[in-house]
Amino acid sequence: MARNTESVCRQCRRENQKLFLKGDRCYTDKCGIERRGYPPGQHGQGRIKFSEYGLQLREKQKIKRIYGLLESQFRNLFEKAERMKGVTGSNLLSMLERRLDNVAYRSGFANSRSEARQLVRHGHFAVNGRKVNIPSYLVAKGDVVEIRERSKSIARIGGALEAVKRREIPQWLELDAANMKSKVRDLPSRDDITAPMQERLVVELYSK
Repeated sequence: MARNTESVCRQCRRENQKLFLKGDRCYTDKCGIERRGYPPGQHGQGRIKFSEYGLQLREKQKIKRIYGLLESQFRNLFEKAERMKGVTGSNLLSMLERRLDNVAYRSGFANSRSEARQLVRHGHFAVNGRKVNIPSYLVAKGDVVEIRERSKSIARIGGALEAVKRREIPQWLELDAANMKSKVRDLPSRDDITAPMQERLVVELYSK
């Protein structure tokens, strides 16, 4: 399966902001942004001026990296969002949030989206009582995402739940930490997504 193998700290530095791709490390002084707060490469410390296209491209790359998607996956999701009723940009972000790997991360079952993706692929999650090992699976309102019984003793999951206080559980999810399950109370709206993203620039980029 294709995946991005570039250093995650390098990705944050490229976007010049913390994308929280490495779990606990992002909250320490070892964070790449804290140590070298400039883009990677020979000219990283120089003055960079982006064109309109450059700004749109950087925003698209940033959102892709936050959710850990490749270009083809992201483009397919955008085309689905474009065919839906409503605002294309908001539809796109809503579907990104509804991905099973993101729900697992946002519920506190993993320290990063990449870790959540690995746990999903290894079959540690169930949706409405049925095993699901597809990270791109889109949850729906009322779905219950839970750790399978045989996986509840995994130390990584328990440790992530203990550290979940570092980030806020979104209002559209209802976490039952004791039973290691999370219910989708409602579909995520644009107001529920607090990460600094300008989806309008992505729509403009793909509309050219």
